[in-house]
Order: sequence, then structure tokens, then C-alpha cells
Amino acid sequence: MRSVVLGLLLCIVLPLVNAACFQEDHKTPVTFCQDSTDKTWHPVGSTWRNSKCMDCSCSADSKSCCDAMARPTDYPDMCTVEYDFTTCTYEVFQKVPCAHSAVGK
Repeated sequence: MRSVVLGLLLCIVLPLVNAACFQEDHKTPVTFCQDSTDKTWHPVGSTWRNSKCMDCSCSADSKSCCDAMARPTDYPDMCTVEYDFTTCTYEVFQKVPCAHSAVGK
């Protein structure tokens, strides 16, 4: 029982967040930017959140995007991450083997 509690504690404590940003410079000034994830177009001066929880902004010279949620890293192999892109949240939890039976070879 103690090892299960320790494993769950590790899943909660060890995730380190890794926020990321990127910028795409335009070769020539533009009036619209295309979101590379959703393929939607946005006018210069606008900001938006795409379906992968990236907050983006468009300027005449560039488009920039940053993660709107933390991305866990360095968690134990016994844990897994489940993302919910509708709420821009995630959960790190311990994988547990399922009891089962089988027939045949």
C-alpha cells in the first residue's frame, strides 16, 4: 500500500511544466495570418486560441503563438498524461494494470 501512495505522489509532484512559444516572421507584410493547426485565417491585430490550446497573435510582420496550458514532462514511466483540449487542462495519473481473463492460445 505504501508503494502505491508513493507512486501516486510521484505522479503528482514530479511533472515539470514546459511552456513553449514560437514566432513565424512573414517575408513581406501581410493583412491576415493563417493558424497552422486549424487552417483558419485571422486579421492583423487579432488574437485567438486554437484547438491545441495555443494562444496566437497576428501582426503585419509575424505570427506568434504560445502554449495556453502547461505541458508536463519528466514524469515516471508508471504515469501517463491525458490532455483535454476543450478545457486546456491535463491530468497525470498512474497506469494500473487491468485484471482480465482469456481463452484460446
